[in-house]
Amino acid sequence: MPRPFWSGHIQISLVSFGVKLFPAVEAKSEIRFHQLSRKTGERIHHQKVTGDDGADGNPVEKDDIVKGYEYRKGEYVVIEPSEIENLRIPSRNTIAVSQFVSLDELDPELFEKPYFVVPEGENQTEAFTVIRKALQSTKKAALGKIAFGGREHLVAISAPPEAKDEDAGGRGMMAYTLRYAEELRDPAEYFSEIKKTQIDADQLTLAKELIQRKAAKFAPEKFHDEYEAALKEMVEAKVNHAPLQKNEPAASAGKVINLMDALRRSVRSGASASDDTPESKPAKKKTAAPKKGPQLVKPETKSKSRRKSA
Repeated sequence: MPRPFWSGHIQISLVSFGVKLFPAVEAKSEIRFHQLSRKTGERIHHQKVTGDDGADGNPVEKDDIVKGYEYRKGEYVVIEPSEIENLRIPSRNTIAVSQFVSLDELDPELFEKPYFVVPEGENQTEAFTVIRKALQSTKKAALGKIAFGGREHLVAISAPPEAKDEDAGGRGMMAYTLRYAEELRDPAEYFSEIKKTQIDADQLTLAKELIQRKAAKFAPEKFHDEYEAALKEMVEAKVNHAPLQKNEPAASAGKVINLMDALRRSVRSGASASDDTPESKPAKKKTAAPKKGPQLVKPETKSKSRRKSA
């Protein structure tokens, strides 16, 4: 098992137990680029130097660089790394749970990064499991704060309601760092110019039918980064001096006179070959509208959605 990203305690009133947090996602990109000189083909190196513009400054070694806060134009107070390390922040080592909230109260746009939560040693497993089971049965998330990366984060700890003890992947808990309310932009600034529109009932019926035809159970493993694959193919072609594939214009879907015509054509083509992929086959039965919250936010496939309110 890799080294934990964070180790400490979860404290709920008088109950406290040690945990370890591990990042639940990882970068899968295989393509890495370097900056080169177009003229010479040599790699570009960046050097830190003194001075406001760096034009005539002297190179500075990494160990000689400290943080500084500009409290007045051109005047700085120096902050040593040891001083930052010694800040009195309780959440650096302990997640003190301040409250519990229902999972569906946590809007998707609040979620930032997911982490796996595991007990720190066998002697912590009993308390860990009791809390996990309690969160699971009540469909609640524990809210607290955790400090790392130079700031204090709001964090939600939950246990997926559908997880089973028989499944090794269901015995742990999830922690999600959350965005603070002031970090979220006001949607009214972006949506206010959208005109109120009266819709046609027949159009709405066709749109619902189109959605139902395309409805299917979400299978995240079926989706892959095609951009990364195309980029890798292009690099390999250049290495082997092979011709490069050019981007082909999208095929025309034919002239569409109006929205109703487009909806009718889309519904009629719902059973075409384009619907034979696993992710687009019609669902056999209607499924309930997905609930918001961590139970649907898979660590490797978490998606963003528009916020409904500020």
